[in-house]
Amino acid sequence: MSQEAFFEIGEILYQKYRQIRYSLLERLMPSKDIEILSKHFPYYVKLSPKNQKEFRKKLAYFISIKKFIPRGGLESVTREMIVLISATAVMVAYGFDSVNFLHFKKILVYPDNYYSTITKQYHKGEVNPKLGIIVVSWSNFVHGLGHAQDGINLGIHEMAHALKLENLIHYNNESNFFNPRTWKAFEDLANQEIALIDKGGESIFRNSATRNLHEFFAVAVEVFFERPAELKSARKDLYETLAVLLRQDPLVLFQEF
Repeated sequence: MSQEAFFEIGEILYQKYRQIRYSLLERLMPSKDIEILSKHFPYYVKLSPKNQKEFRKKLAYFISIKKFIPRGGLESVTREMIVLISATAVMVAYGFDSVNFLHFKKILVYPDNYYSTITKQYHKGEVNPKLGIIVVSWSNFVHGLGHAQDGINLGIHEMAHALKLENLIHYNNESNFFNPRTWKAFEDLANQEIALIDKGGESIFRNSATRNLHEFFAVAVEVFFERPAELKSARKDLYETLAVLLRQDPLVLFQEF
C-alpha cells in the first residue's frame, strides 16, 4: 500500500469516527443546553430543524474539546456561559464541516473588562494564538447577544479573529479552509471600504474597522451575522463575498426554516 493510500484511508476512518462522536454527543446533550439555545441564541432558533440538529452536533463536540476557565474573580464558568460562548464559535464556523478551532484549547472568561499586563490597557476580549486561548468578558458578551441587530457583538468579533488565525495554523490539519481567491476578493473590497471610511464616507461599518485588515474582517463578520439584510443592501458585493468565504448565507439559511 502506498503512503498516499494509507493516509487517505486514515482520513476516511477519522471522518467516520468524528461523525459517530458528533452524533453520540448530540444525543447525550442535556435538554437544558437546548433550552438555553432556544431562549438566548437567535441564530439557532431561526435554523430549520435539520440545521438545528447539525448545529447541536457541532456544539456538543466543541464543548467536549475546550476547557473553560474563570478569571478576574469569576467564581465559575456556568453552563449558560459555556453553551452561549461555544454556540457563537459554532455559528461563525458553521459553514466548515471540520473546523473546531483546535489550536485554541482554552477559553478564559472574565466577569467584565479586564486589565492586560501585556498591553497595559483594559480589554473586553482578545485572541492569543501563542498561548492558544480565547478571552471574553461576560458582561460585554451578554450585551452583544442582547443587542442582536446593532452589528456589535464581542463574541462574534473574537471568534472571527480566532477563525482567521486558525486558517493560518498548519500543524493540526485545520488550516487553509478559506478559499484563497475569495479571500483576495474580500481583501480588495475591505481595502476599498477602509479607504472610504478614512475619507469620511458613509459606511455600515464602525470606524474601528479601519485599524487594519484583521480588525476589518472581525467587524465585518459581526455585521454579516447581526445585520445581514442591511449589509447586503448597502454593500452587496462585500456581503456575497463573505457568504462565499464563510460558506454560509444567513439570509438563505433562515429562509429554509
